[in-house]
Amino acid sequence: MTSVEQAGIGEVAYTADEMMTVSAARALRDGMTCFVGIGLPSSAANLARATHAPSLVLIYESGTIGAKPAQLPLSIGDGILAETADAVVSVPEIFNYWLQPGRIDVGFLGAAQIDKFSNINTTVVGGDYRNPKVRLPGAGGAPEIAASCREVIVVVRQSHRSFVERVDFVTSVGYGSGPGDRERLGLTGAGPKKIITDLGVLEPDPETCEFTMTGLYPGVSASAAKERTGWDLAIAADPEIIAAPTLAELDALRRFQGTQSRSHQ
Repeated sequence: MTSVEQAGIGEVAYTADEMMTVSAARALRDGMTCFVGIGLPSSAANLARATHAPSLVLIYESGTIGAKPAQLPLSIGDGILAETADAVVSVPEIFNYWLQPGRIDVGFLGAAQIDKFSNINTTVVGGDYRNPKVRLPGAGGAPEIAASCREVIVVVRQSHRSFVERVDFVTSVGYGSGPGDRERLGLTGAGPKKIITDLGVLEPDPETCEFTMTGLYPGVSASAAKERTGWDLAIAADPEIIAAPTLAELDALRRFQGTQSRSHQ
């Protein structure tokens, strides 16, 4: 648990996950179209729409465009998405008309493993594809999101288990093995622009495409970030100290989470 002093309101406590979700929400701008994954990306996107980005258009893989859920959906098939959407279209239309031609501004993704070039694994861990130690949920629409959205933001907790030197399986391509790989593979989107973790924010180096820690949360040190990374993490010379969540952000986030808890008991 982390706490921060807010002027005039005393001490406000928040968790590392809340800090991460708020930071991810802040990366979304009003009026954007956002392809949303379930879990932390959905929490962040819905928080952004409830606070500073009321015109954010949320698009889910199930075919809902402009969903406005009052509680966090449990899956892409949660009925609240269709009930609150501006339109519901077929899954092929979502991919063939909206996503692949580059009509979606930002894709929000999670990861089980991620490497320094933001390649994502959500398929298998350990062993090989046919005989893994752990078989994960799989790709879903993530490879197409990573390939075709105008930009991609990844939200993932930072640890040696998730931040690995090399992913066990490339489910979704970030920058491959470095500069030029996205172009060589014919990927039309600009690629990942941020990795947002429970310690801070990473952004790609413009020359090498390797992700560098450019921002840290209050109370988090550069050495702590390095210790929880499976490669020699690059740290910016003067990393930004990212502002703690405001009361308004925390209240909005907790309303979503509290509503979900009451509604699905």
